Amino acid sequence: MAKDAKDSGDRQQDVALSHTEEKDVRDNQSLNSVSLYAIVHREGLEELQRPMMSLWWSGVAAGIGISISILAEGILHHLFSGSPNQFVIENLGYTVGFVLVIVGRLQLFTENTLSVILPLLSKPSLNMGFCIARLWSIVFAANMFGTFLAALFSYTLQAVPPELVEGMTAISEHYAKLSPSDAFSYGITSGFIIAAIVWMKPSVKHSQILMIVIFTYLIAVGNFTHVIAGSTELFLLALQDKISIIETVSLIGATLLGNIVGGTGLFALLAYGQVVREIEK
Repeated sequence: MAKDAKDSGDRQQDVALSHTEEKDVRDNQSLNSVSLYAIVHREGLEELQRPMMSLWWSGVAAGIGISISILAEGILHHLFSGSPNQFVIENLGYTVGFVLVIVGRLQLFTENTLSVILPLLSKPSLNMGFCIARLWSIVFAANMFGTFLAALFSYTLQAVPPELVEGMTAISEHYAKLSPSDAFSYGITSGFIIAAIVWMKPSVKHSQILMIVIFTYLIAVGNFTHVIAGSTELFLLALQDKISIIETVSLIGATLLGNIVGGTGLFALLAYGQVVREIEK
């Protein structure tokens, strides 16, 4: 009886809330899993409907933009050369390009390993699969073109001072030392983290930049591999004849597969699995 009275009192208190108070509750209430799914799902559908040229130029801009991460790392590497905390400090630069690309809503391939997959999981069809393959192909090619241009401008066209290019090269060499199997394995973790960022964005509207910095910094200090940012490093090394074209392609391919496994094979399936029963209801 006491419990029933308490529940009744709670309901009466809820009904008594004014319109302003109800709005305050909604504005400050955390999004649940179904709401997050619905938002990311809708964003995925919108991306799939964008014109090809819009995807292409946004993807090129994202490739150039993400290369700012390597430039920022190179600058910090140069400035803090010889410091015992050099590794910790220089990897902060890695977050800069991701903030630019994600907040700027540019087309980054690894973001699309989650958002455009959710519509396919909810309503599988050959047409949906074709649309995803189309988007992935365009965005990935555009990202690669953008990162190659960034490497070309930085080294060949000398748009970046030589001492900073040396810093960029120094922080890139660790990637070239990886085997394709290592690049694949580390790419799984990186792909999972990027997908997690996409999933969390709607919940952290007012602190998106901090969230992006924290998680992309984790990718950097953990030496995990990200296919788009990493391609800038590999193209920069290839232009200096420090690695071969075959090595460049094999490392990019292995990292690409790892990012897809982490973003689509793990995170997307887990994100969908936790809400599928509630969506069916």
